[in-house]
Formats: sequence, C-alpha cells, structure tokens
Amino acid sequence: MASYEAPFEIHVHGQVPLRPDVGYAQLQDALKPLWAYAGARSLADGAHSHYEDEPGIRFDAPQHTLELCWTVLGGDDFRQALDDMCMNLNELSVAGAAIEVTFYDTEFDEEEAPPGTEARDDFLMLFVGPTPAAIMQVQRDLLVQDVIHTMERHFDASELGGVVAEIDRLFNARFDSLVSSLEIGKPPRGSGGGHGGGHGGGRKPRHLH
Repeated sequence: MASYEAPFEIHVHGQVPLRPDVGYAQLQDALKPLWAYAGARSLADGAHSHYEDEPGIRFDAPQHTLELCWTVLGGDDFRQALDDMCMNLNELSVAGAAIEVTFYDTEFDEEEAPPGTEARDDFLMLFVGPTPAAIMQVQRDLLVQDVIHTMERHFDASELGGVVAEIDRLFNARFDSLVSSLEIGKPPRGSGGGHGGGHGGGRKPRHLH
C-alpha cells in the first residue's frame, strides 16, 4: 500500500522467545506476512521501520529471540497479516509472548475535525506460544499485573492473595474447558489413534494450581 493512501501508522512491539533450533530462514518465512505487506522482497529489506529511530525487526540469534519495534503504513487489511504472522510464530516459539499492536489514525486532525469526531486509533494485544497453555500463562500474568497495579492504590499487596487465586481459578476453568473440547475430537483409547495430541494436552500453566 502506498504511503499516501495509508490511513494508519501501525506499530508492532514485542519480544518472542524462539526455539534454539530456529534459524534466520525459518524466521524470514514466518514473518513474511509483515515484510511482504510493507512491499519488501525479504526480511532484511523489510526489517527497517518506517521510523529510523526504531530498531525494526531484529533476530537475536545468541538469545534465540525475535524483537519487534517496527512501524508500517497501512490499513485495516494489515490485521490479516497479523493473524498469519501469529499462526506462523506459534510453530517457532518456545514460550508464550505478548505482541502489542497500535493503529494511529493518520487522517485525523484534531484541530480541523468536526466537533464530536474521534480518531480511529486502535490497540490490539496479540498472543503467541507453542501451546494454548503457554498463551494462557502470558494472558494470566498480564492480567495479574494489571489488577495488582490497580488495586495497590487502595490495598496492600499482602491483602490481594485472594484476588490472584480467583484469577487463577478462572483461567483453570478456561483451560479445563479447552482440554475437554479437544478431548471430544480424539478417538477413543485403544482405537489405533496413537498417542499424538493437540496443543491442548500437557500440564496446566505453572501458576494455575
């Protein structure tokens, strides 16, 4: 999309821990929805942000992490590129991670806009991870941080154990429902279905007791 047509500046920010065996070529394929959307022909070409002072898209090979601080000009169709990127990164990640995406309305002028008109700014929090449990772990941790930060204005941190326990109970219930829904689609034991399973199997997130 040409920059003069773009209604949004879209900023993507996050850090994703990757499996030790993941190399640059795999990451380039996984991130193709981003760099191709920007009109680039490769990750190296598309890794540069619209703003020079931002690091852009970086692969920290020694630390096995993907670092995102990257802005592109685009429209609402960029949301599909984000969905495709998340699906790809699920396969490469070693733990859950959050990715923040902010849409800034480039066409909104507060001084010239009619009274009552608001910018079309939007904010998304996306999650990737090797399993649903890993993704839920990140969601749970972020929620606990937000709730504790808000409630510490009124209560001492030592008083909030029950609140955290209730959050864990809610996430446990969601995790159990997910596992149950996946179990319904599995063949009965002994039917020759093997031992393979979907992402929903395995242990619960470590904080959800």
